[in-house]
This record gives sequence, structure tokens and C-alpha cells, in this order.
Amino acid sequence: MAERTGAAGRRVVRRAVGGRAPGGVAAAEGLLSVMAAAADATRAPESRVSAQGVTGQQLVDALRGLGVGQGDTLLVHGSLRSIGWVDGGAQAVAGALREVARNVVVPAATEQNSNTSRVHLARIAGMTPEEVLAYRAEMPAFHAGMPSGMGAIAEAVRTGPGAVRSGHPQSSFAAVGPEAGYLMDDHRLHCHYGEDSPLAKLYKMDARVLLLGTGYHACTAFHLAEYRYTPSPPVRRYECVVTLADGQRCWTSYDDVMLDDHEFEVIGKSFEKAADVNRGDVGNAECRLMPLCHAVDFAAQWMTENRK
Repeated sequence: MAERTGAAGRRVVRRAVGGRAPGGVAAAEGLLSVMAAAADATRAPESRVSAQGVTGQQLVDALRGLGVGQGDTLLVHGSLRSIGWVDGGAQAVAGALREVARNVVVPAATEQNSNTSRVHLARIAGMTPEEVLAYRAEMPAFHAGMPSGMGAIAEAVRTGPGAVRSGHPQSSFAAVGPEAGYLMDDHRLHCHYGEDSPLAKLYKMDARVLLLGTGYHACTAFHLAEYRYTPSPPVRRYECVVTLADGQRCWTSYDDVMLDDHEFEVIGKSFEKAADVNRGDVGNAECRLMPLCHAVDFAAQWMTENRK
């Protein structure tokens, strides 16, 4: 393990784990701060995952080396591609996460059943009104087994043994572990990521966020701050199609906080300047591990000062 001292004596902890040498290349996505760019210039050249790939035991060792503890509850945002070739694929990554942590939570959001999501708006761009109506009639309705759009690792957790999924038709989560049922229960329709969502329970449980080869743009925990940074956050209307108990399709609409993740990368880089974030490599993936509550509190303060 190597430590660097940054501005104001802040410790940046870097653990060399998994498939490449200490240092690595910083995450390519998002905006890098001047401090991070300067630090990257001193890092050793990366070494790629070997031709044999990464084994499940190597994943376990790497995650433990990063600082994941047996009693941890993790909110994981993972990129299988960033890790490199893994023996056993996404299921092996999910298995390693289950082995090292008490509870594993992943986002299981679905945008394909909403006519207010960015995915939907991109798909209907350029369609005639008649084509939009025809497309809307064929849109899949949410049900408990509906695939998410959150990537292979999240899907491996969601479909794994003992997994529980929250019931929100747009912003569901999935979890495995002793507290999975509690964490996923009672995810209210009017609350994507606020006080009646799994995120608020994760905050109370002192969960940790694991960015496994993803940038801060994917940090769902920051959305909880959007409900907290002001007494009256802006609200908008959402609409999606769901499957009723009798199997019928039904469109439902509701009002909730206006979600905006465009600043998340900037917030995350600012957070790293102010707090200790465990950083290390799992395979080829640069990873970050941090307390969820600290990240949310920082993001809420940042939004209070910067959002108008």
C-alpha cells in the first residue's frame, strides 16, 4: 500500500491489487481535477491482465486489498469491461463480491419502459407522432424479472441466488445478503432515490460505495443528496408502463424530484480532495471505495453551494 499526501495534508490511499502495478491510469470518464492530473503524471506504467485473465480468488484478494470488509454493505457500480477478461465472467465478479461483503446492492434501473427517460427520448428522436404512438404501444412493461440496463455485473447480482429486487418501476435496486429483504422493501413509487428508497436505508446502515471500474458519473448515492440539499428541490412528472397483478399493461405517472447527474463527476473529484477515498486496481479496473454517508453529505453541501 502506498500513501500520498495532497493539499492540506490530505491522505490519498492507493492500494496495488489485482492485475496491474501500483499507480495505473486514472478513470478516463469525466473531468479530472488539476490535482489528480498532476498525481497521475507520477504513476507507474500500467500492466494489463495476463492472458489467463483474472480468477475468482484474485478478485476476492483484490477486493480485500482495496479495503472491503466481511461486515460491509456495499453499493456497487461495476464495469466488467474495465476489469478485463475474468474467468467465469460477471457471475465470478458477483460471487467474489458476495464472498467479501455481508450485503451487496446494485442498481437495477429500467429506462426502456419510460416515456420520460433519456433512453426513450433518444429512441423517438426524429419519429413522426404516429410512429411515436406505435412505439409507445410496444414498449415493455415493468415486471419483477425485467432486465435492467445497468451492465453485466449488476445483472449477475440481480439474477443470482437469493437476490431481492425493490419494486420501483424505474429506479429499482437488487440486493443479496442477510439484510437484502429489508433494504429492498417498500421502495415507494414517488421516490426514485430519496427517503423512501433503498439509498436512505443504506445511508443509515453506514454502507460503502464501490466504484468498480466506473467513474463518479455512475455514483447513484449522489442522487440521495438531490433530495436533501434544499427543503424544496425541483420536481417533475415521470411516466412509465407497468404490469399489473392480473398481467395487464398500465401506464402510471407520478411527481418526484428532478434528477440531474451532469455534475456528478465534478462532485466526485471535489469529494476526493476533501476526504480519504480508498483507491486500487481490480484487474485493469481502477476502483474507489468510500463511505456512502460521507459522499452523500458532501454532495448535498456542494449542491447547496453550487445549484441555483
